[in-house]
Amino acid sequence: MYALAINGSPRKGGNTEILLQHALKPLDDAGWETEFIQVGGKNIRGCMACGKCREKQNQRCAIKNDIFNDIMAKMLKADALILGSPTYFTDVSAEMKALLDRSGFVAVTNGRLFKGKIGAAVVAVRRGGATHVYDTINHMYLMNQMIVPGSTYWNFGIGLDKGDVESDEEGLNNMRNLGETIDWLGKAIAPHMASLPQP
Repeated sequence: MYALAINGSPRKGGNTEILLQHALKPLDDAGWETEFIQVGGKNIRGCMACGKCREKQNQRCAIKNDIFNDIMAKMLKADALILGSPTYFTDVSAEMKALLDRSGFVAVTNGRLFKGKIGAAVVAVRRGGATHVYDTINHMYLMNQMIVPGSTYWNFGIGLDKGDVESDEEGLNNMRNLGETIDWLGKAIAPHMASLPQP
């Protein structure tokens, strides 16, 4: 099975990345193929509402001069998506919002391509606003009929400066439990994926 973690923070090696890596570790240990990719700080624009993805039914976005379609191909391959973002004015980063809008719309308009996949949100926060970021990511998952696993708490870690989340023991334990839960859930639903009702 394949789990894809996508970092919406432009800060490489920062708190969001640390949290995502902690969520991936139990999956690595359990034998999953895992991949971590960076979208924060990269060239990805928002949805243009052109409707070409609905019209062409090719599982792609009409915008071809940024990184989106390459990332979308990986998202379609994945059994589990773990999308992470820092908290920017109580919401996701601009790059993560672009990814959510475009991937969610391409998936919905092409027959709910993410249906039955596992989707987890991970959030880095200094103080407040994390649950709104968490909700923003989960809204895309739920509209696409994805399966959202729970953990020991909301999936966020506390920290401002690079590496601060390493001191958030509860947050790191939550990430470990999240990875373990994704592993359990993935193995439990894998035999039934082909029988999912189509929209």
